[in-house]
Amino acid sequence: MKKNGNHGTVFSARLRQARLLAGLTQIELGVLAGIDEFSASARVNQYERGVHAPDHGTAARLAAALKVPVSYLFEPNDMLAKVIFTAGKLDENGLEKVLDYINGLA
Repeated sequence: MKKNGNHGTVFSARLRQARLLAGLTQIELGVLAGIDEFSASARVNQYERGVHAPDHGTAARLAAALKVPVSYLFEPNDMLAKVIFTAGKLDENGLEKVLDYINGLA
């Protein structure tokens, strides 16, 4: 998932995907991420279309609003992105078990 159309990026595609999974509109996501409500929809739309990229702080707030790790939004490998997405739902104990399992495979 490197490009999405002519201008999209991994970030833009994953942001849209996560927003839709969360059941949020662009304006709802923008407002939850602390973007002014009058520009929230337009800004999230531009991020999703790859027209503009958010700074790291905004990307982190978008990820927090979506309840996904920020690294998920930037990961170009689809399988690894799925692992990051799922691992982001685990508590510390669950993460330790996953790490132990992965270390056993490596």
